[in-house]
Amino acid sequence: MVNSRQQDTNALLQPLEGWALILGVSSGFGAAAARTFARAGLNVAGVHLDRRATMGHVKSLEADLGSTGVAFRLFNVNAADARRRVEVLDELQSVTASSGGLRVLMHSLAFGTLKPYWAEGDATARISQANMDMTLDVMAHSLLYWTQDAMAREMFSSPARIFAMTSEGSRTAWPAYGAVGAAKAALESHVRQLAVELAPHGITANAISAGVTDTPALRKIPGHEKMIADGIARHPYGRLTTPDDVAATLLALTTPACNWVSGNVLGVDGAERVSG
Repeated sequence: MVNSRQQDTNALLQPLEGWALILGVSSGFGAAAARTFARAGLNVAGVHLDRRATMGHVKSLEADLGSTGVAFRLFNVNAADARRRVEVLDELQSVTASSGGLRVLMHSLAFGTLKPYWAEGDATARISQANMDMTLDVMAHSLLYWTQDAMAREMFSSPARIFAMTSEGSRTAWPAYGAVGAAKAALESHVRQLAVELAPHGITANAISAGVTDTPALRKIPGHEKMIADGIARHPYGRLTTPDDVAATLLALTTPACNWVSGNVLGVDGAERVSG
């Protein structure tokens, strides 16, 4: 007789099937997740917004995905554009249906306004309503809209996973990070709600809060040099979190052994936050 613990172990060892759709696939956490999922057998669809100067990252990712033998499709479009979202999902609907369905939807969009809420005497230097609306739409609300449209097309497999990249900024204040911090807090709220509402469909939802990670998105934050130095200094492992650390955790969470993990903000930081 096979007990439940043996069943969980067997689930970890089984190859994954289906597709991972990654929003923000060309660099950082999204690119690392794409490579990791592909090596584990998942086909990869990705949305990114890159111009000529950064297309080298995309070409490198395409080469890596191609070497794994999985199917992949990358779309260079604005993930927050409703019309483009419909076009991408329409194209993917029949593709995913014939090969295992959508096993993972990952939200890793990092495009927002980095301005203080107040700048004395200069209205253009402080956050505006348009800045705030755009940041919340891209970095939080877009997760909901992609999920709704994928659900309406019956694209998800069962079980399936929704992952959203959040940050410590959802709970703390950093210079010029207010709008992004608000978006991360909203993103976590969306994750909790989706976890409850989609449970009957076998879909889990979790937010992933990585430790300080040296990514292109981090380097856009004012004062990132200090964040990196402080992160290394306080870390019990003596190094920063890497995108590959996070990708490995996502892969583990995608296995059937983690079907009961849902509705959480999961820290993936090697005990950075509790080290003082």
